[in-house]
Amino acid sequence: MAVIGYARVSTFEQTLDLQHDALRSEGASPIYEDKASGKTTDRPELAHCLKALREGDTLVVWRLDRLGRNLQDLIHIVNALEERGVKVRSVKESIDTGGPAGKLVFHLFAALAEFERGLVRERTLAGLEAARARGRKGGRPTLLDTKQQRAALAMMNNREMSVAEISRHFNVSRSTLYNMQTASRLLSTPIESGINSR
Repeated sequence: MAVIGYARVSTFEQTLDLQHDALRSEGASPIYEDKASGKTTDRPELAHCLKALREGDTLVVWRLDRLGRNLQDLIHIVNALEERGVKVRSVKESIDTGGPAGKLVFHLFAALAEFERGLVRERTLAGLEAARARGRKGGRPTLLDTKQQRAALAMMNNREMSVAEISRHFNVSRSTLYNMQTASRLLSTPIESGINSR
């Protein structure tokens, strides 16, 4: 049962020393590290770290925001690890999913994230309905056809290629891909259903 650490700073000017000291004090070895913005999906060392974890292991981070790009991403990662029998421990927040209190915190996080998604979806649908009532269609013209959108979303979910590589492949911006992914999740479009049914 290994204790493995993961550290991340947002820019190359920042130092990882503080996080390293905290993770070592928790007995973490090895420690994987990325120097990248939390908003980017390109975190190669995190991918290596997650692959290295085995059932019974513990992943230690300095703070929870080092692990997830946002609350939903954090919950997705922690739940995926929990299904594999891997515990997550945060030094600064004193959260350990190996205990009942830590699991309760993450269940609350998940409930809040689901509530937020519901509010966003409700506002989005209300806005689209209001626009339709005024004779307008919401959104920009579609840059990719349905088949291309399915392929792009599948590649993003697969994570074997970076978002930058996918955007170059389809000759669209990264924001277009992220917006397409968000719309697919929020509105439960046929694109998303096509991916999930495979």
